[in-house]
Amino acid sequence: MGCGPALGAQTATAPVVDGAEGVTAVSGRASRDYVRTKLPDGSFQPEEYAFGNGGRYDGPFRDSSIEKLSFLDVARVIAVPLKAQNYIPAKDLKTEKLLIMVHWGTTIVPDPASLSVGVLALEDAQSTATISSAGGPGAARNAGAAMQAAYAYANMQLSMEIQEREQVDLMNARMLGYDSEGLIGTDYGNWVGHNGMTASRRDDLIAEIEDNRYFVVLVAYDFQVYWKQKKLKALWETRFSINEPRNNFTKALPVMAQYASIYFGQDSHGLIRTRIPEGNVKLGEPKSLGEADTPQK
Repeated sequence: MGCGPALGAQTATAPVVDGAEGVTAVSGRASRDYVRTKLPDGSFQPEEYAFGNGGRYDGPFRDSSIEKLSFLDVARVIAVPLKAQNYIPAKDLKTEKLLIMVHWGTTIVPDPASLSVGVLALEDAQSTATISSAGGPGAARNAGAAMQAAYAYANMQLSMEIQEREQVDLMNARMLGYDSEGLIGTDYGNWVGHNGMTASRRDDLIAEIEDNRYFVVLVAYDFQVYWKQKKLKALWETRFSINEPRNNFTKALPVMAQYASIYFGQDSHGLIRTRIPEGNVKLGEPKSLGEADTPQK
């Protein structure tokens, strides 16, 4: 995995963010080897970091609000809430603690049921059965074999589509942090899918990940291990996302990053979902980050 540029801070204009709406979801996990030291005032001891470019993942449709942003544009926004948690851009390779890889993009979701080949085939088979029944016993007997074949094909196609949908759901659940409760893509999730409140929560989670979502994944590695040993040792990760429909990535990124920031370097103990209040969201002054050389051993 390549390392992106180390970044240093410079002053920039503060944005005013509006138009972000929906459910922002955050999942944070920290290694047992990673413990932050608290200062007497309760704040965390500062830790130096450099960003790495993990790349952009494009969804099925063109979206200028995310395509026009470069890695540095995304990093500038994320650096603001990182600073609020006392993560500061590295000044010296010897004191740098973290290499934070930034991955961002839009999910690819299953096709809607209206486009399902299996559903259409099942509807055709049911229509054929209804017409044959209306034609009397003779017509029904003559069409029996054809109807059975049509139903068999429809059920086979539906089974394949359900399996493909579950695989896509599980992939997105893992990427977005929606897998923490084991409700998606598991036998346990399928079993509880018929049980009261748990079934309702599972349905909510699936509905969210089957809607295209903007996402950012931050994975923080031990920089000293990477620099000296060329090994990647993950210390913490934070995954956050928001629904793409009705949103704009450029405007939504600062909002969802701010919501996620409390879990930078922390374990959220599961998925945290928050509905963003309606109205404008004004954020504090960001820092524009300059570019430096890629760390070399």
